[in-house]
Amino acid sequence: MDVPSLLHELCVDLGFCLPPDDQAALRASPPPDVDAFTEAVYRAEGLDPSDDRDLWRQVRERVARAFDEGAT
Repeated sequence: MDVPSLLHELCVDLGFCLPPDDQAALRASPPPDVDAFTEAVYRAEGLDPSDDRDLWRQVRERVARAFDEGAT
């Protein structure tokens, strides 16, 4: 999975522009699955995943696509 490209996409398209330290942590040790990665992005942004389920779904879809692309 191309974590830097995913983080860039989440920032540009959905406004999830994580602090540099959080970006570095996700690049160095990405969570192992789609839900864990999505939650890590949400937590790094200081948001509660249950606050906006539609936005959660949008972020999760991007993360899932990145995981799928990384598997090929």
